Amino acid sequence: MLTLRDCIDFSDLKEEEILAIAECEQIPIVTALEEGESMVHTTQGRKRIAFMIKGQAEICERMGNTVHAQHLNRVHDAFIKRFGKH
Repeated sequence: MLTLRDCIDFSDLKEEEILAIAECEQIPIVTALEEGESMVHTTQGRKRIAFMIKGQAEICERMGNTVHAQHLNRVHDAFIKRFGKH
């Protein structure tokens, strides 16, 4: 039986990226993992993931949650570094 950790480890996304997708889309982490894993394999999908993470960071910044916004910006920057800016 696969655990959530196994599924995260098998995916091409980092846990923080999956959590950011879940937060942005307001969906469960398992659904975000499935959705993100599907998107990360296309240029358009990677653009969408980057856009979601950056957008969520901007929302947090506007709401005054600067610590979380900084975290999401780091997640975004690491994602861009791994997959390139498209």
